[in-house]
Amino acid sequence: MSADKRYYLTTPIYYVNDVPHIGHAYTTLACDVIARFKRLDGYDVHFLTGTDEHGQKVEKSAAVAGIAPQEFTDRVSQNFRDLADAMNYSHDDFIRTTEQRHIEASQAIWAKLKENGHIYLGSYAGWYAVRDEAFYDESELTEGEGGTKLASSGAEVEWVEEPSYFFDLSKWQEPLLKFYEDNPDFIAPKSRRNEVISFVKGGLHDLSISRTSFKWGVPVPNDPDHIMYVWLDALTNYITAVGYPNTDSDEYTKRWPVDLHMVGKDILRFHAVYWLAFLMGAGIDVPKRVFAHGWWTNEGQKISKSIGNIIDPNEIVETYGLDQVRYFLLREVPFGNDGDFSNKAMISRINSDLANDLGNLCQRVLSMINKNCDAKIPECRPADLGAYPVNGTLQDAHRLLEKVRVHIDNQAFHEALKEIWRVVRDANRTVDESAPWTLRETDPEAMASVLYILAEIIRHFAILLQPFMPQSCAKMLDQLAVPENARGFSQLQSADEEAFDENALKAGTPLPTPEGIFPRFSD
Repeated sequence: MSADKRYYLTTPIYYVNDVPHIGHAYTTLACDVIARFKRLDGYDVHFLTGTDEHGQKVEKSAAVAGIAPQEFTDRVSQNFRDLADAMNYSHDDFIRTTEQRHIEASQAIWAKLKENGHIYLGSYAGWYAVRDEAFYDESELTEGEGGTKLASSGAEVEWVEEPSYFFDLSKWQEPLLKFYEDNPDFIAPKSRRNEVISFVKGGLHDLSISRTSFKWGVPVPNDPDHIMYVWLDALTNYITAVGYPNTDSDEYTKRWPVDLHMVGKDILRFHAVYWLAFLMGAGIDVPKRVFAHGWWTNEGQKISKSIGNIIDPNEIVETYGLDQVRYFLLREVPFGNDGDFSNKAMISRINSDLANDLGNLCQRVLSMINKNCDAKIPECRPADLGAYPVNGTLQDAHRLLEKVRVHIDNQAFHEALKEIWRVVRDANRTVDESAPWTLRETDPEAMASVLYILAEIIRHFAILLQPFMPQSCAKMLDQLAVPENARGFSQLQSADEEAFDENALKAGTPLPTPEGIFPRFSD
């Protein structure tokens, strides 16, 4: 397969001190949709997710639980695997930073940075947030209750003094700024790019990249008194998963550099500044793109453990249905912006978009075919092509793939869904305008043609929407008797073909009794 038909994308690896919540589900869902889309579009995809299992927070939490850190991480990492199964993600690899392959890769990138003269031994004194596993300048802090000091993230910081190895981050200010200028699409959305550039222009300080005050981490090569800074360790997972340090391997040369790192906006700095500098320092190719999405609120309130309003993805899936939740999360909010989860908005999307629009279109068309066409795909007369309003909608359906492909490549999921739904709603309108129930009395062959065209339109919707709602679209395609091996994007017809191609539905194919796919939700 040619290099331009390969695609490697990653979620951040999730910190095991957290309970899986809607933010984790959202990030991985976005990657899952891209991965599924690219596979259907003929790409060789590698989709990575996993868990970040080192650091002071984990060591402390394990001690509180009265168990060893490895046992603690084994238990909690499983929660993220369970979430991936519950949300029907299609990842190809699930990496854990406690794996031997990752420890070796982390020590290898350290050794390369040191060999290249970018690491030196010194002493660190400054503010550190255990919750964020991050260092902060005095200028970034605010005062909290009782005189505590808080990082910009809201995490409490503590003063730390200890021997430390440093990475010469201060030397990378100009190379980074030049890279951002030369690669304007590297950071998205644009507002986040501006934030990163502003941060780097403000000046970079050398970064402490080792700790001696705790032991749960990757030992520094040739100095086991130090463990690696958890972010250098964690970020390295992206190259671990494709075979680093074996840079001559087929997997590494095929996959790296990564096409897309998907992250939340709170960890953009680590990916777009520190990670880039580490890679440049080690002489490793840098990622092609980093996208930082926004956060969710819950019924207008900021989500927090103290308020107790954390949204459990498993609970909303159990309440509303898996594909319904997948659709809502990527349709409700322009991807990249913050968004508000509300039960009212969820129910509105289910009933309006899914039940009334797409579900109603499928049910009414397939029911008419079942009743009036002997439950078989009807035949379309060539003379009827262009004679009825549904033909314009068919041409719009043929144009969808090209338009949606652009939106997916820009991570504009809401725009992709809006584009599809414009044609879905138009299809419902042209059913009424073409009136196959009237044609049944006046011209049964014309009725058959109209129903065939509508069935073809539905086939296009079902194939295109598979990345977003795989289970529901599989049911739609089953009801059209589309074989499993005929559900890729190569089976979609382009708008420049006037007659139906060889991938179109075959007249005379028996169809099962239609069943509703998106039931209305009653609150």
